[in-house]
This record gives sequence, structure tokens and C-alpha cells, in this order.
Amino acid sequence: MSIQGQLNQEQIAWRAAQDIADGAYVNLGIGFPEKVAAYTIEGREPIFHTENGVLGFGRAPAKGKEDWDLINAGKKAITLKAGAAFFDHATSFAMIRGGHLDVAILGALQVASNGDLANWRVGEKGVPAVGGAMDLVNGAKRVAVLTDHVTRDGKPKLVEACSFPLTGVGCVTRVYTSLAVIDVDIANARFVLVEKLPHLSMDDLQSVTGAPIHVEGDVGELEVPELS
Repeated sequence: MSIQGQLNQEQIAWRAAQDIADGAYVNLGIGFPEKVAAYTIEGREPIFHTENGVLGFGRAPAKGKEDWDLINAGKKAITLKAGAAFFDHATSFAMIRGGHLDVAILGALQVASNGDLANWRVGEKGVPAVGGAMDLVNGAKRVAVLTDHVTRDGKPKLVEACSFPLTGVGCVTRVYTSLAVIDVDIANARFVLVEKLPHLSMDDLQSVTGAPIHVEGDVGELEVPELS
């Protein structure tokens, strides 16, 4: 079914940024999750990490002001904050594997109700390998996902079990989608609704979700600013 008034990627990224604590060490996945850096809350100073060897980068530079010696893992131009550091690839992954990241924010093809994540696939439209995501989901203390709620052809991305190759098992704890914020209760293998769009009924949300959504206590309204 088609649902009107869904959040765009910038709005989803904005909502995810609201939950990043001051001083948290955060890795932003390639693509969609990179947008989170643009919406850091005033007064909070998260420390962003990128696999290619930068700690302490900031928002993307204005168009025409890029320094192409300063890029993230997705080859996007970045700016540096005071105290930023550079290091080699091996050191970067030692930080990840050593459990020094508080949060990893990634995109997804599918998230299962037990916390399994699939964010790569094989085939004509696939990618050749999982990349650093497998390290991130095992090394970060918390894993969050940003995603549209359904695929372009309307299939649920939140499912009972992933059908694509797994990136990590039982690793995702929160999902920010174009329709809702949903926690993953890994121990009980279920989705728990935190917030949803005010105009969206529970029945409509459930109809585009591939596993049961549970409600515990009050459900907040998912309200975000106009962003494009």
C-alpha cells in the first residue's frame, strides 16, 4: 500500500541525530547515514569516526569549498573539528574491533525482529563484499539503522527473518524509518514501537511491516522539521 507523508532521508537523519549523546564516539555508514553529521544538536559534541582513518570530522563543506584530501569512507568531502586526528586503516579498525565506538549508524536492506541485519547482497544489483559493516556491528556498543520503511516496490524492510546475506546477528537495537522509530527487543525477537507519524494508524503501519509490532506504554509522535 502507498502511505502519504513519509519522512525523507534528511528528516530520518535529523531524528537519529537527536539520540546521539554528547561526547559519543560514532561511526556513520556510507551513504544515507552520512547525513546525520549535518544535524548535530547545538551544545552536543559527538566525535565522528570514519573507517578510512579520521576521528573528529564535522559537517560536509559548502559546495565549491571541498578539500578532496579530506574525505570519509564513502569518498564524500568532510570538514574537521578542532582536535581531529588521522591514522592508518589498521588503527581505524583496531578502534572498531576493540569496542571503542559507542554507536554505529548504518543503512539496511533488511532488519529482522531478532536484531539481525542485512545491508549487502550479491547478484547483478549487489555489491562485491560486506565491507567494514561486519566489523562495525560486532565492535560498536550500539547499532542503529536508518532506512525507508519499505522497498521501492513496497516490500517490508522490517521482517521476521532476513532473506539477504547477514551483516550481523542480533546486533540492531533501534531502527529509524520513514514512518516510525522502532526498538528491537533482541532477547524476545520482536519490534517495539517508540514513535510513529501522527497521521498513521497502527493498522497501516503494521500492514507495511513484515513482523508483528508490539506496543509497551505510550507511543510518541514522530515529528520532525521540514528538511530537504
